[in-house]
Amino acid sequence: MSARRLFPVLLCIVLGAAPASAQLDSSFMPGGGKTLLLGMLGQPPDPGELRNIAGASHGEAEWRDILAGRAKGLGDRELDTLAAYLAVNLPMPAEVLARKDLAAALPQDGRELAWNECQSCHSLFAGYLTHDRDAQGWRNIFLSPFHREMKMSEQEREEFARYSAINMPMAHEDVPEDLRF
Repeated sequence: MSARRLFPVLLCIVLGAAPASAQLDSSFMPGGGKTLLLGMLGQPPDPGELRNIAGASHGEAEWRDILAGRAKGLGDRELDTLAAYLAVNLPMPAEVLARKDLAAALPQDGRELAWNECQSCHSLFAGYLTHDRDAQGWRNIFLSPFHREMKMSEQEREEFARYSAINMPMAHEDVPEDLRF
């Protein structure tokens, strides 16, 4: 089949899948770092405590050690996800730390990036969600021509790669049926 004939077929497949995925929400995916952080701090988070965390600079292993005694109820994968999010995205700039709505100013986490950015071109589906790659393998997807053009910062790409390396692959049966193609 020629490329000219293949394009309309692919377009119909993508557009046909869009309404099904638009009705879903991302809650079936493992929680991202921002979600886990705000859950750990409670609602609403104490502004001083959030400011102290958001202004700190630690590596991933240091964050995991700091969180291990504090984040009761989080499993190893969730601790790793939260530690990676904090290491990639913190410290936040002073002008952001001064904001009253600091929680709203936190960068998107990996789940949010996958849900909001990937679906601007295609739906999330089992093919992505069941991939088993390390962080470099996820970084490599941004080398393809169509992903190279995405309007994501290097920090967002790193957040996406770390989240995906920690939380993927999902079990096929954990992916909603509408996304199993």
